[in-house]
Amino acid sequence: MYSLILLLVFLAVMVAVGVWGMKKTSSLSDFFLGGRTLGPWISAFAYGTTYFSAVVFIGFAGQQGWQFGISSLLIGAGNALLGALLAWLILGKRTRVMTQRLGSMTMPEFLEARFGSAHMKMISAVLIFVFLLPYSASVFKGLGHLFETTFSISYDFALIVLVGITGLYLILGGYFAVTLTDFIQGFIMLTGAVAMCALLVHRAGGFPEAFVTAAANYEAHIPPAERPSALTVGSLIFMTSFGTWGLPQMVQKFYAIKDERLIPKAAVITTVFALIIGLAAYATGSLSHVFFDPQTVPQTAGGAVNYDRIVPSLLTTYLPDFLMAVIMLLVLSASMSTLASMILVSSSAVTIDLYKGYLHPDAPEKTSLLLMRILSGVFILCSYAISRMQVGFIVTLMSLSWGVLSGAFMAPYILGIFWKGVTKAGAYAGLFSGAGTAVLLFFLLGANNSPLASSIAMLVPFAVTPAVSLFTKKVDAGTVRKAFGESITNHQTGV
Repeated sequence: MYSLILLLVFLAVMVAVGVWGMKKTSSLSDFFLGGRTLGPWISAFAYGTTYFSAVVFIGFAGQQGWQFGISSLLIGAGNALLGALLAWLILGKRTRVMTQRLGSMTMPEFLEARFGSAHMKMISAVLIFVFLLPYSASVFKGLGHLFETTFSISYDFALIVLVGITGLYLILGGYFAVTLTDFIQGFIMLTGAVAMCALLVHRAGGFPEAFVTAAANYEAHIPPAERPSALTVGSLIFMTSFGTWGLPQMVQKFYAIKDERLIPKAAVITTVFALIIGLAAYATGSLSHVFFDPQTVPQTAGGAVNYDRIVPSLLTTYLPDFLMAVIMLLVLSASMSTLASMILVSSSAVTIDLYKGYLHPDAPEKTSLLLMRILSGVFILCSYAISRMQVGFIVTLMSLSWGVLSGAFMAPYILGIFWKGVTKAGAYAGLFSGAGTAVLLFFLLGANNSPLASSIAMLVPFAVTPAVSLFTKKVDAGTVRKAFGESITNHQTGV
């Protein structure tokens, strides 16, 4: 009953925010970036709530908490320090300034303007639309399992409810609605995460006894031969932390902040948020070793551990109804904000980068805005279809998306904002080598090693892009001058 009441209240608030956002949205810039007018708190919460979703609370917390034990807390710490703090401090200012100079609203637009290549925009837009689908599907999948367990309703019906809620407020209000709901959802996430972790620790014997027991039980539950190697742990930390540096839906937050002088404040807020959420999620997963053993842990029909059901089963069994309702809103809030950002980026890939970029450059603003709303709905329906097929574990779906997108964009984007000597050919080489490596290794190494495949795919282009750039034609000096906003008499030397 508590869950249903809170869900209805939450839905009403989302609809109200969507209507409010619709009144403030009159252009593509408003719909996609909020007119670049957002302050540090809104920007920080938008980044944090996009970072953490049902993938973390349901998929990662369950799988890594069971497989790694309390070592999984290192992933949460890495996410906060590397994926949040360093990302804002190193990338935030240069990204905000350079995208404004170039008039870029999307990652494909930035790559086109920075390297003078229209085809790169098309290729990037297609990659974004195609490979954000499995990531979005993984979020819907995690939410579907939680709703199925919480409300005792079918997985399919849970997905339909989620599609309706997400589509309604996003399609109506765009980025204004997304960021305001991110702010509201962020406080729900913080409250729920702390309460969830605190109660489970209490029921497991209190602090630090709960984690001592979890560590001891992990040794008994997971044989040494089945424990992940240091390489596996390191690749997961790397993928989930540095992977955000190249994801279009994360980089978008740097574009939208009102003033680059606000970035240090946003960095601190995001880091504190990420530290609380990340540690609470992985602590919950590691405590599964206190409440379950190899015989009682949720399993698939084939007898393997069902990682996607560990956390939902843990919460519904050991949390009181009211707190379970809050946790349900926590995961829903985290996931809806992540979904909204991915949907915005994906629909922009078609509307801004392909439709306005190639087919109808002079299309009326109202027509483009309507198309973006329609495509947002199409993307949601495609994600729903993949989720309904129940393809793979959540972590596997998410790893494939992160590997391809971060592998493709990270090197051209990061090197492009720091180094004048990156050439168009070098950027192409980075894009293709990253995406190609991610797909190839995903199939060669197998789903169990998908984080390692993704990590390698992110690193390869940082060698390929500079190597190709040293021997290929430089980008037009005027293009580089516009991007860096300074005299570049030394540009031909690649300095």
